[in-house]
Amino acid sequence: MGIFDRFRHKGAQDRAKQMSDAAEKKVNEKTGNKYEGQVDTAQQKIEGQLGMDRDRPPEQP
Repeated sequence: MGIFDRFRHKGAQDRAKQMSDAAEKKVNEKTGNKYEGQVDTAQQKIEGQLGMDRDRPPEQP
């Protein structure tokens, strides 16, 4: 079991998305939204690598 396997479960994935959104918001606040586009792109890439793409339903175990 890999370290990120727990994010494949729906409940954990929802929590991970909330944490990701909170981190994005905090970074944007600290930078005055100066890098909003880059932060959003980075968030999408990270979520995609973790299998948390927002455009598709989560994988069922």
